[in-house]
Amino acid sequence: MLWQLFLLSLQPMSSNKPRKKKKKRKTKKASAGETLVCLHLNLNPENELKRYFGARAVLGDQRPRQRQRQYVRSTWLTAPKNTWPRYSKTGIAMQLVETRRGVQYFTFEHHREYQQVQFKFLDAVESMDPNNIVLLLQMNPYHVDSLLQLSDVCRMQEDQEMARDLIERALYSLECAFHPVFSLTSGSCRLDYRRPENRAFYLALFKHLMFLEKRGCPRTALEFCKLILSLDPENDPLCVLLLIDFLSLRAREYGFLTRMFQEWESHRNLSQLPNFAFSVPLAYFFLSQQEERSELELSQARERAARLIQLALIMFPSVLMPLLDHCSVQADARVTSHSFFGLNAQISQPPALNQLTSLYVGRTHSLWKDPAVMAWLETNVHEVLCKVDARDPLVEECEHKRKMRYQSAPRNIYRHVILSEMKEATAALPLEVTSQPVMGFDPLPPLDSIISYTRPERYLSHPFTLSLFFRSLLPNFNLQVCGSTAGYSGSALLQGDIRHDGDEEAGAGQDLNQGVNRLMAAMRDMLANIQFQEPPRDDNPEGDADWD
Repeated sequence: MLWQLFLLSLQPMSSNKPRKKKKKRKTKKASAGETLVCLHLNLNPENELKRYFGARAVLGDQRPRQRQRQYVRSTWLTAPKNTWPRYSKTGIAMQLVETRRGVQYFTFEHHREYQQVQFKFLDAVESMDPNNIVLLLQMNPYHVDSLLQLSDVCRMQEDQEMARDLIERALYSLECAFHPVFSLTSGSCRLDYRRPENRAFYLALFKHLMFLEKRGCPRTALEFCKLILSLDPENDPLCVLLLIDFLSLRAREYGFLTRMFQEWESHRNLSQLPNFAFSVPLAYFFLSQQEERSELELSQARERAARLIQLALIMFPSVLMPLLDHCSVQADARVTSHSFFGLNAQISQPPALNQLTSLYVGRTHSLWKDPAVMAWLETNVHEVLCKVDARDPLVEECEHKRKMRYQSAPRNIYRHVILSEMKEATAALPLEVTSQPVMGFDPLPPLDSIISYTRPERYLSHPFTLSLFFRSLLPNFNLQVCGSTAGYSGSALLQGDIRHDGDEEAGAGQDLNQGVNRLMAAMRDMLANIQFQEPPRDDNPEGDADWD
């Protein structure tokens, strides 16, 4: 709800409103929904890699080995691997809660046996020993929170392959629990993030798409981003609206980005988010460079690109200089000497706007390095300075709006920043976020969480040692012992406080760091050589007929 109010408060500027076309309201809603519809074909990164490198280079000798693969459930989100343990029911299920106006609302549920495993997981976190999580996975190889937590540990230890594999296994476990009518491609299935049982699916999808983007599969990552947004487009709990423009540009899906902007602008005010304000005109610029388009289409794209980038520069002048700095570009004398784009533009902007602009520049600056893009940007920067010098009323109007708005950001924006791990944006997090504990497998839970079951109180006997242990894994995090967890109330879990420490407890931490490094090395060896206990094999252990 706060995210909706935040967007609604950012009313579009009158001069930025496109000419209204007469459309029926039903048609408008339908087209907005179609923007988020996913395709199963685009959820498979192999399909994208085949387009880049060819099927032979991607598949290699995989085909013969697939015939010898053990029985696995057919899934869309990820392909099960031969190295994974055989899947059996975990105690996670999905229920259809209600259907309203053609939209189906689902929720994951934890059966009693899974709840007991969840409690053991929380005990393992408190034990100070990640080997306990590994042992828990040996007995429960598809426990989702353990997979997510251990993936973070592996990623911090730069074992990216293992980290990615654990996330894929978590997605597989959750997809095997889908309700029969839950659809990834309809765009009309919802999951309430306020329920802790649903959050693991959101987080696994987000972490998976981040791995896909780094792997060089931006088109597949974009499809997963659309999937996350379709699960709760109104509240957008992971704030993927701050990411979808970047993935669209990386995937060269310029038409999708401009179409989404046109369909969502009237009711979501996307132009008042810096990422859309700058990325949409950049998409139009790239469209204007496509020679296969008609001259009329090219002319329209050039006009829209120039108009929108000038509006973006006037509304968000603080973006230009950091963007040029990240691109290692020196602005000309007229720009550097003008106060409009000067240091005051960064200093005077509200905290929430600083958060958004830092995130955008840190994430997308590489897309602006093209010489043709820089030449286009330079031309429009000078056009903006002419308007500023001429005292265009729009300049003063935008300045007033910047001062009145963006005073505080909703919780999902901070959650997105924490998950994205963009150092530029993390450094700009406000004190109310950096001074509170953050759990890796449930960052900044909603304040109105819907708790379905609770965990008995636990007493942590060695908080000082545990704090040092986790600080050795996360040097920038100050770990605290808190009386309750966001997802499952009544537990004494260790949580991370995102603030920079000094040299406190440095002597003890140095000795412990050496021990932890040895421990993590042993843990990686254990993960690589772990032998999972296979459950008794039945003819049809799942009771369904959709097995390969």
